[in-house]
Amino acid sequence: MAIFNEIGRAFGCVPNLFQAYAKYPPLLGANWNKVKSILMNGNLTRLHKEVMALLVSHDNGCTYCTAAHSAALKSMGVGNSQLNNMIGGNLDGHLNEREIEMVNFARKANQRHHDIGDSDVDRLLPFGYTDAEIVEALGVVELFAGFNRFARAMRIESDF
Repeated sequence: MAIFNEIGRAFGCVPNLFQAYAKYPPLLGANWNKVKSILMNGNLTRLHKEVMALLVSHDNGCTYCTAAHSAALKSMGVGNSQLNNMIGGNLDGHLNEREIEMVNFARKANQRHHDIGDSDVDRLLPFGYTDAEIVEALGVVELFAGFNRFARAMRIESDF
């Protein structure tokens, strides 16, 4: 399957998540395209997006995705104690104040989306975030919240 070759080149393997999606190839293709568009491109750094993915996954109780994004962050130089600090809410050290503000917004959008209001978006503006970057961050939340639900429902075993 050509898409597996592309995924394998990107990750060094074809993660179990994508193997499970392959049971319905149109969904595999759609989700792989979303990963490429959201996680691998855009204005926000990959590290910034991986932290969002880690915390969204942790907040949603998805052990598979938490392990996957922990592994990705480790490959970017984040140590175990720093990962534990991130999961515990201490984002200092790898993210700057601007990035921390966006991660907090993303977590709120994931955990308490009904409470998001104009003031939450307005809080990002002094940090210089554009509408496109806000949408990009929300895309990370959307993508991984969906992956979390899928991985948990399909009982996907960790391969990280």
